[in-house]
Parts: sequence; structure tokens; C-alpha cells
Amino acid sequence: MSSLDIAEAERLEASNLFYRDPALYDSVQADSDSASVCRELIDRHCPAARTLLDFGCGTGRDLELLAQRFDCIGIDLQPGLVDYARRTRPGLDCRVGDMRTVRLGHTADVLVCLGNSLAYVHDNADVQSTFQTFAAHAHSNTLLVLCSPVAPIESPSPQQAGVETRLGSATVAISYEWDLRTQINTMRRHWVFDSGEEYHDSIRRRVLGPRELELYALSAGFNVLEIVNEAGALPVSGPGAYTVARYQG
Repeated sequence: MSSLDIAEAERLEASNLFYRDPALYDSVQADSDSASVCRELIDRHCPAARTLLDFGCGTGRDLELLAQRFDCIGIDLQPGLVDYARRTRPGLDCRVGDMRTVRLGHTADVLVCLGNSLAYVHDNADVQSTFQTFAAHAHSNTLLVLCSPVAPIESPSPQQAGVETRLGSATVAISYEWDLRTQINTMRRHWVFDSGEEYHDSIRRRVLGPRELELYALSAGFNVLEIVNEAGALPVSGPGAYTVARYQG
């Protein structure tokens, strides 16, 4: 990894409790249906798929379920998450890499980018580079499935919710700030655990509307087949959508 990649990985880790404690992330997200929704979309549009690349695989939680059917490789920018995935899910092939620049030298039948990973790519040029990475790993008819926020959440006054975690019960106060010019939605979380421990998060996500996503996909050679709403579950994630596209070259 370059020094810039390392700095970016460290910044992301510092901004989000889940990245500093991957096991906590897994416990809170244990009932996520991202992998099952992804499989349904693949069955609908590319039922013969056998190989899959996951960009932004994180802890490998979704990848583990997808690997029950597909020959998978996962890529993530953050070494701590990849290390956790390797230790807790040793059967997975997880690698450190930046989805803006990584090149594996081969293609796959399906490319996925879940968990709002694309939303952490903020600059237009970097979004274009990410879609070029998708194209570099696509062959004719490769399916791309990505999940990302398509509309902002605005809630300047904190809202509280109770969460059960491996560390015990916690109360999370969450507020959102929307910057229309930059299209950055900032989520701030204040965690208070029954143990008395407290943590603060400040997570910045770029919101790309459906038409923007379609234009980025088209510019990289992908034809969008559908964009499907996702019902988010606060406080872990906000509402987003699954974009499904096929590579035409």
C-alpha cells in the first residue's frame, strides 16, 4: 500500500468504532440481509455465475455467505479488517487493496460492492477510478451489484436507539448533517455502553443519486439493469439502494 492508502485507511479506522472493533461490527450486523439480497439479484440476472469479487469486503461477513456458492476474492483498504477476516474466516481469500487502483489481473462473473463501501469514495475522479476498477475486472456480461446511499438523511437533533452488542447493551445517539454542495452526509454517533464506556463516531459518506450512479456506470461500460430500494435499519446504516448493471465493454 502507498503512504496515501495507509493514511486513508487510518483515517477511516479513526472515524468509526466498527472499524476499530470488527467483532463489534459483526455482532451488530448479524441479522443483515445484504448477502441474501445480493444472491437474489444475481439469480435474477446472472444465474450461471461462478466467480465473484467483493470490493470493500470488510470483515468478510457477506463474503462468507456468498462463498457458499461462488469462488470468491475479497478486497478491502483497511488491513485491520482484512486481518480480522483472515483470522475469523480462514477459508476466505481476503486481500488488502484500494478499489480505486487495485488490479488483480483477471475478471469475474460478478462484482459486488456492498456495505456502503462506494460512499467512502468522495471525489468525482476517485468515483470514476473505482468504476474503472470494476471494468478492469469485468468480461462481457459480468454483473455488477453495488449498494450505496442514494438520498441523504437529515436529522440535526440526536435520535437515540438501543443496540445489543457483544459488549452488552448500548444506547446510541445519532445525528446527521447534509452538505448539499459536496453531497457528503455526515453521521455522528455517541455510544454509551452499560459498562460506562463511551465512544464517538463521525462518518462521512458521499451520496450519489440514481442518475449519477447510472452515468458513472455507463462511462465505464456498464448498462444499468435496475436500481432497487433498500430498507435501512438505524442506527447501523441509512437507506440506500442496490444498483445492478451488466458490463458491455
